[in-house]
Amino acid sequence: MKAVICTEHGPPEALRLLERPAPEPGAGEVRIAMRAAGVNFPDSLIIQNRYQIQPPLPFSPGSEVAGVIDAVGPGVIGFQVGDRVAAITFQGGFAEQIVVRAERVLAIPDAMPFDVAAGFTMVYGTAFYGLKQRAGLQVGETVLVLGAAGGVGLCAVELAKLMGARVIAAASTAEKLDLARSRGADEGVNYVSQDLKQAVKALTGDRGVDVVLDPVGDTLAEAAFRTLGWNGRHLIVGFAGGQIPSLPLNLPLVKGSAAIGVFWGAFTKHEPAAHLANMATLFDWYVQGKLRPHVSRRFTLAETPEAIRWVMDRKAVGKVVVTAG
Repeated sequence: MKAVICTEHGPPEALRLLERPAPEPGAGEVRIAMRAAGVNFPDSLIIQNRYQIQPPLPFSPGSEVAGVIDAVGPGVIGFQVGDRVAAITFQGGFAEQIVVRAERVLAIPDAMPFDVAAGFTMVYGTAFYGLKQRAGLQVGETVLVLGAAGGVGLCAVELAKLMGARVIAAASTAEKLDLARSRGADEGVNYVSQDLKQAVKALTGDRGVDVVLDPVGDTLAEAAFRTLGWNGRHLIVGFAGGQIPSLPLNLPLVKGSAAIGVFWGAFTKHEPAAHLANMATLFDWYVQGKLRPHVSRRFTLAETPEAIRWVMDRKAVGKVVVTAG
């Protein structure tokens, strides 16, 4: 089989498409013939040795896949050859075949195409976990979403609106804000041409927002935290802006607000039942037409370095996927 391999830490251009033996599933594992794989910002970190969890070299990056089970190991219950599935893999997704523990696999709806499924679980799962379990979002609250046209951001716009919130989308271009509005955003702020704090202050009548969902970090984090009102919750999702910011601790004190981490991968391991319940709800909403995933670019397996670079350079809107061809 063909697989994209990281032989040394560095930029995506250092990745190589190589032939590798097809992996065989062991006890409790299934093998998936990859049809599509989602490209996520952590993929760019792990190949540079900048992620909080690192596999030994050499390895194939790629943290989520969708495809068809083509082999089942001993002791697996609930899956069989031919099943259409998606899986969170942490690594190994940018390959024609991948072995995954059965508990990391989800059956996908018949109506969901593979390219949509490959980019669905992580971004919708992260946004929903953040808004539901971490923020405890209530009907009528106001949510500010940074990076509102990105993978997690666009999902957060959809979900917050579906959960009964007023949504303020923040993004870097008018085109990205238009996309966020098409997914339910009530207001838009261009944080390149506008002052984020002042714009949100004007939109909320000085009250501030109840929740900030922040996958960007960097220089926007403190300004976004300052938009919070009393009992506000700032959801720390990631640092796509590049730098991990610092926050003056007097801000949570005087605002009575909280900075809350959203580590969805750890949540799926520590609270698997809650994770499965979340995913069941999300798949149901998709089948009902309440969610409209946006896949903006598709790359071939050989173009994986270009796909990761596209995400690193923040050119992605919605999801970017790699297909098996």
